[in-house]
Amino acid sequence: MLDRRTVMFAVPAAGALVAAVAACSRETINKDDGGSATDTNPDSLESVTVKLVAPPFVHAHDQVAKGAPKIVKFRMTTEPKTIVVDEAGTTFQAMTFNGSMPGPTMVVHQGDYVELTLVNPATSILPHNIDFHAATGALGGAGLTLINPGEQVTLRFKATRTGVFVYHCAPEGMVAWHVVAGMSGVLMVLPRAGLADPEGNRLTYDKVFTIGEFDLYVPKDAAGAFKTYPTVEDAYADTMEAMRGLVPTHIIFNGAHGALTGDNALKAKVGETVLFIHSQANRDTRPHLIGGHGDWVWETGKFANPPQRDLETWFVRGGSAGAALYTFRQPGLYVYLNHNLIEATLLGAAAHVQVEGKWNDILMKQISPPGPIRA
Repeated sequence: MLDRRTVMFAVPAAGALVAAVAACSRETINKDDGGSATDTNPDSLESVTVKLVAPPFVHAHDQVAKGAPKIVKFRMTTEPKTIVVDEAGTTFQAMTFNGSMPGPTMVVHQGDYVELTLVNPATSILPHNIDFHAATGALGGAGLTLINPGEQVTLRFKATRTGVFVYHCAPEGMVAWHVVAGMSGVLMVLPRAGLADPEGNRLTYDKVFTIGEFDLYVPKDAAGAFKTYPTVEDAYADTMEAMRGLVPTHIIFNGAHGALTGDNALKAKVGETVLFIHSQANRDTRPHLIGGHGDWVWETGKFANPPQRDLETWFVRGGSAGAALYTFRQPGLYVYLNHNLIEATLLGAAAHVQVEGKWNDILMKQISPPGPIRA
């Protein structure tokens, strides 16, 4: 079990490291997008404030940038949360950004500045920070955002590279615990001209869904039953021991087995194009859409690289996010899953997409129904 004194001194202990990365960050000039010391002072740019929404949904945004780069402001609060992770009622002490697993997806365009205010309420007992895989310097921002309970911090960085990128909590000595406990999400940096195929033709989407995949390590008692804990701090020691075995008890989408199935299924219509963003901050995964394909897939999640066509299953490396476009052509229930089928069917890594529309017999037709065997 952790006590408040232990965690409150975790931040000062990292003070020298924070100071060092801050100094390096001030001296760094990123040239990936042509940046130089003569770049426009971001303080002179227009700023917009975005209200985040919980996944699988994504806040309203333009697919093609309008006007000059902007400062895009977000605010997120760290929140411990008890979640029910399966139909048996197993509980898990999660740590979250804004109360959701994954945290909210943030969308900007290349050249924009991301300005995040991170809040760690006084009711918390743990320090938190944020590492943006899209950012340059200072441990992805983790070295400049480490805050104790009762504090907030604001970080600003330039979005120099396009793609979908993981962000996650990364307090020194506790990174793995915070990540597998739920503290990760996605930042999407769109090209200013929007998405395109390898020939430069525009690619657009009607809807975008975020699928956050998590491997959980719920401790068990001597009889093999899952244990329950009153707080995330009380679960710390046993959870760390369970993590050392590297055998997940649950592998889930968006916080719980069933979070995106049944009544919680994602919705689409025939003819609609959906952008699926899939993140896994810890383990490799293999997304697959049963009954569909990846029409266009940025397997590594980076829009500067040409997308691949017509993939049946794609690979998302642990600690990254991938993106796939698919236009639905038939109505019905589709299953979107991790195609390690053991992890999907036994541990929970599956979602449903319920698609409305008219059936097309040209694409698929049952010639004869099931019946007696005929000679």
